[in-house]
Amino acid sequence: MKLILLNALIVDSTSNFHLKKCDLWIQNGVIESIQLSSKKAFQHETSKTWDVKGAYVSAGWADMRTSLREPGFEYKEDLASGAQAAASGGFTIVTCLPNTEPPIAHKSAIEFVYRRAQSLPVHIIPYGVVSQNRKGTELAELYDLHQAGAAGFTDANQSIADAGLMLRALQYSTLFGGKILVHANETNLSAGGRMHEGITSTHLGLKGIPALAEEVVIARDIELAKYANAPIHFAHLSSKGSVELIRKAKKQGVQVTCDVAVAHLCYTDENLQTFDTNYKVTPPLRSKTDQKALWDGLIDGTIDCIVTDHAPEDVEHKQVEFEYAATGMIGLQTAYSQLLAAAPKNFTETHLVQAISINPRAFLGRSLSIGKGAPAELTVFSPNGKWEYTDATNLSKSKNSPVLNQTLNGRILGIVNKDQLLKFHS
Repeated sequence: MKLILLNALIVDSTSNFHLKKCDLWIQNGVIESIQLSSKKAFQHETSKTWDVKGAYVSAGWADMRTSLREPGFEYKEDLASGAQAAASGGFTIVTCLPNTEPPIAHKSAIEFVYRRAQSLPVHIIPYGVVSQNRKGTELAELYDLHQAGAAGFTDANQSIADAGLMLRALQYSTLFGGKILVHANETNLSAGGRMHEGITSTHLGLKGIPALAEEVVIARDIELAKYANAPIHFAHLSSKGSVELIRKAKKQGVQVTCDVAVAHLCYTDENLQTFDTNYKVTPPLRSKTDQKALWDGLIDGTIDCIVTDHAPEDVEHKQVEFEYAATGMIGLQTAYSQLLAAAPKNFTETHLVQAISINPRAFLGRSLSIGKGAPAELTVFSPNGKWEYTDATNLSKSKNSPVLNQTLNGRILGIVNKDQLLKFHS
């Protein structure tokens, strides 16, 4: 493909062209040349030309936490439908959790995902499990999974209660550069809980899940990472206390990174007052105080990445009484619009790109700085303009989103990936 991208406002703090309006000439999946837009435009008769008219362009977005459900639960989502939703949401890379049936626990399962993803518009990178069958009792074949291309190791939304197993996982994975991702939940503290423990849960008469259930595991695993001198990543932080623990650990030099889900940035436990099961997620939505701490942590760099935590669920598991509903919210297509609606005024496009592109790419070993000779893997986005997110435009197989059938602000105009241009909402 030959493409000339005109009047692109580059957002990439690692690039010499950061916050400059540029023209890019792209050929065969590579940025062959880049120049300031004030100069004479590129002239290549055989190239497509797309004038993005000052829209933002960054390195392709990367989502570090998605449930794509294949194999085993294809009626909720599969790799193809998840890839289409991801592309429409501006993502060029997604990592899929091993919460499949069977779990991604062997080399053949990793190879299956890569093989299926070859023809899809985004790169799909699988995680492998930490423990056999995600039971938390025996280590999985971590080295074999790593050699097959696993991005890291996680038991998805199963917390590892056995501190000894977690320590062995950290020590072993460090030998070959593997990474452990933690879902922090002390199940003895959260058992039976349906939402965040607080004033709202008391008013609604629902058993709560205390923030302590998350924080106590984070505190434990930080100490284990110190002892093992190993990197560790904490997934979907939800509480102020968790942010404070991570901030302190980073100041102490612990090799710790973390992410926050779109849902926890955009909503609080107060959204559950109508018992809408679309707001029932793991970990639970917490208080406004926690939400503010998450935004503050993102802006000051304590929190490294934003994830969608895309978790498709079918109608039978969502449209039931709140107590019995499955947890999870989809968000690949709508993450940008949801973040725009909730972000504080001091959260800039630079902050966004740092958390949704630069940092997750670094974690995944796919760093990209926009410039001459760089791979042409780009996201084009604009905070201006509205679009309709409806049953007709929803590309996921599932519908468990609180913003379905609404008009949303902020558009993904397109992505350049795998030597292709895909345009949306333009």
